[in-house]
Amino acid sequence: MDTLLSAADAALRTLFATPRAAQACPTLSSEATELSASEKNQAGALMRVNHVGEVCAQALYTAQAFATKNEALRAHFKRASAEETDHLAWTEQRLNELGAHKSLLNPLWYAGAFGLGLLAGRLGDRVSLGFVVETENQVAAHLQSHLTLLPAADHASRAIVAQMKDDEARHALDAQKAGAIELPQAVKNLMRATAQIMTTVAQRV
Repeated sequence: MDTLLSAADAALRTLFATPRAAQACPTLSSEATELSASEKNQAGALMRVNHVGEVCAQALYTAQAFATKNEALRAHFKRASAEETDHLAWTEQRLNELGAHKSLLNPLWYAGAFGLGLLAGRLGDRVSLGFVVETENQVAAHLQSHLTLLPAADHASRAIVAQMKDDEARHALDAQKAGAIELPQAVKNLMRATAQIMTTVAQRV
């Protein structure tokens, strides 16, 4: 019951509360960010996608922590989730600064990601960890692409994305060291296709 209540609390906090970061938002203090209206729109759309990714990360880690019976692994997932909360707070702050809105479909994204995380967890701890590895590797690649798509003058967003990319790569490595198995290529392809649909929609809604 405690685990169930914790999962419900995490969902409510992610979707309806203002996240608080434990670490300061990455900045490039020597670089001023001055953007045109079109650049703000472009950056806002990309950072909305990144915010959705962090909503999904909260759902995935919460579901996987709920599913496992291994207390050490549950603690692992909760630590990763806490670090992802920093990303959630940074991207939400940046959206506000850009005058952009969060995705209107965040409850749907959260529910879908929670379901995937729960399924991965029910298939066993090593599969669940393998899901983390593949998810984080895909997210890191996605963030790298955003470093080329964000306006060159948007130093604030670029600093956030660069730090997030490093953190996601570390999460993948941590999961690999914890005993992850490699997922079948067909599963990886399905995950990539699903993520592409989400990013396309989230840029607009």
